[in-house]
Amino acid sequence: MLDINDLRSIATVGALISFIGILAWAWAKSNKNNFDEAANLPFEGDEE
Repeated sequence: MLDINDLRSIATVGALISFIGILAWAWAKSNKNNFDEAANLPFEGDEE
């Protein structure tokens, strides 16, 4: 049967796996164009 420490360990491992997944998604080369475009959004439309 699971006790509180087992649940804490499972939650910690799950959080680590989620964090690594987010890092992999953020650093994926296929997302670079989307992130570059999003980074320039505040500067669009300033030309008058």
